[in-house]
Amino acid sequence: MFSRKHSHAPVTTAGHHRDVPSSRSSQEMPQSPVSIPPTPGNENGFYFSRQDLKAVGSSGTYDRSRALDDLSLTKNLLRTFLGGKMVEAENIMQREDPHFERLYTSAGWAVVQSLKALMSFEEKEISQALVSTKHAALIAGQHRKPASSLAGRLAGLVVGNGSASGVGFIKSMTPVERHAELVYCECLLQKAILGIGDWLTFIREFINIRSATNVYRTLDQFVRQADAEAVARGEGPTDVSIDKDFRSGVSLGNGVNALVLSLLPDSVGSIVALFGFKGDRTDALNVLRSPGGWSSDTSKESEPTIGPDEEGLRRPVADLMLLVFHLYISTITYAGVSVGQARSLLDYNLKLYPGGVFFLFLKGRLFTMESRPALGLELYHKGMDVTEYRSLKNVAQWEIGLGLFMLCDWEKAIPVWREQEADANWSKATYAYALAVAHYETGGEENIKEALRLMAKVPTVTQKIGGKSLPIEKFASRKSRKFEAQGHRLLHPGLEFSYMLSGTPHTSRTTLLSKHIPALKSTLSTLTAAPSTQKGYWDDLALANFLYGTCLRYVAYPDPEAIETEEEILLVDGKEGEGGGLKEAVLGSHLKTSEDIGKEGEKHFMWVINNGPKIELDHQYVYTAHLELGKLYACLGDKVEAKRHLELVVSGKPLEINTASRKGGKYSMQNGIHVKSISALEALDSGRQL
Repeated sequence: MFSRKHSHAPVTTAGHHRDVPSSRSSQEMPQSPVSIPPTPGNENGFYFSRQDLKAVGSSGTYDRSRALDDLSLTKNLLRTFLGGKMVEAENIMQREDPHFERLYTSAGWAVVQSLKALMSFEEKEISQALVSTKHAALIAGQHRKPASSLAGRLAGLVVGNGSASGVGFIKSMTPVERHAELVYCECLLQKAILGIGDWLTFIREFINIRSATNVYRTLDQFVRQADAEAVARGEGPTDVSIDKDFRSGVSLGNGVNALVLSLLPDSVGSIVALFGFKGDRTDALNVLRSPGGWSSDTSKESEPTIGPDEEGLRRPVADLMLLVFHLYISTITYAGVSVGQARSLLDYNLKLYPGGVFFLFLKGRLFTMESRPALGLELYHKGMDVTEYRSLKNVAQWEIGLGLFMLCDWEKAIPVWREQEADANWSKATYAYALAVAHYETGGEENIKEALRLMAKVPTVTQKIGGKSLPIEKFASRKSRKFEAQGHRLLHPGLEFSYMLSGTPHTSRTTLLSKHIPALKSTLSTLTAAPSTQKGYWDDLALANFLYGTCLRYVAYPDPEAIETEEEILLVDGKEGEGGGLKEAVLGSHLKTSEDIGKEGEKHFMWVINNGPKIELDHQYVYTAHLELGKLYACLGDKVEAKRHLELVVSGKPLEINTASRKGGKYSMQNGIHVKSISALEALDSGRQL
């Protein structure tokens, strides 16, 4: 929830028509007046002034009753966009509908502008996206069915179904009016995502989200009822009068809403439930699978039953939502996650869109989750070469920077983070810190000098969302201050940063044994011999022990999704019965089995936990030690101890015993560590491998 002035300011008509076609500086939207029916949407979500309504352009040749004739064009535009030719898709939209008066071209334009804005977080692009979304909603309003009366519209608002009289009202609509209802709901959700600036606007946008959710539910009820009636007439299993494009939109909207609700923490979910909203994870994922005909059995990879010729308009978007869940949201939850299904989704879509930037990036993310970040880097670079959007390049740069940190390739990471720090806007403090760390880890007089400059900059460029700092920025700011207080020194900040951003669990055993563990062994040897009176000694020793224990844990029991080639297995383990691999060379011959290595990792986690009272600043490592130790015990087969350690983190109790130096009982990255512990408990209860 960024604090943005434009979140509260009404969008003027002049700004509306100047900004919507952002690449058309010489052509404004025409100013011919049109009439708009008194739809329910005018009282809910968007507020159209008389000036807005008069300013909507019209060619005089567009027939709204034939709006669905544009669906074929819209599908081709979507395929062009997803295929990587994004600017070309935008140009076609402007050429085909210069007045932006058509239902689906205006909606498509708004989606593209919103996507660009959310990737860049630039004020100008967010403003343009809000304007475009408002215009698309206005056009949808022109196509929607008018409510029968003011009393009917008010009744719809009171009961909260947002569509005046529920299924009966939807049933009385023409196909165009039903599609317009769907587009309007999508605009409501886009506006909510783009326009949230503080708690006041959050409350206002929550009302809009509630309205959209209720309409989606009503549309779903309509589809189900129509299908049931078709079956009763012997014409089933579905009502053929409801087109696949409409069905895919209803499934997408209901699936995404239910999925988001299922991700809310219990404290928030219980409040939202008071308004009648609950999300079932399994149902949500099945609804999102339905437009593509994907199997609900995710235990094995499969092919979809619906191909490109039979799919509805929003099917590719539903596939993207599934991929985002399996590959990104999976960092905070295990329930419903299937990397195997992500592989199937990517194999299918990359055949259709081999140059598709989104799918190339997601394939890169899949490689990272398989502990093959080097392969992921190749896909990100390939995607960067074909994309025309700077904001998408920034997304790739972030992933490339993290991948290079996982590989300990600090020097190569410098130009990546430098470009990110100069060009991207999501978190300037995080980018500056990452660049400083890359310089510091590379070493050398000039690099250290640059690290000093950047570390001093970090606290000056932090930002707030909804009045609160980003957790990763708070972490970076604290570390930069610690760097200054300790005489320009930090312990393994690159390895630490990689762990905090979930990189260590997806680092290959080869990299852990050849780079991470040797560096940490050397540090532990040095610290053990050093006087304990030096500044930051116990914090450094705790961090070194924690990182070493974590590396041992993932050498002993790699992430379940990790993939190794036969050559890598031979390199790490040596020949069967003979040894001689990296594992023996680095760890010693006394740590032969996974259990041996896991038990060694346990010792280092316990050291952190037992010495928690001595930590001055980095209290979070007591909690991450409990988290990783709990997951290690699960791998060792001790579910009782695993559950005990994970529940300690979730309990919220101070675990480092001495909290005098910790203000307000908070520690760095607390919410993220808490969420990961809850997720691990869920996985433990369901028998899922950690």
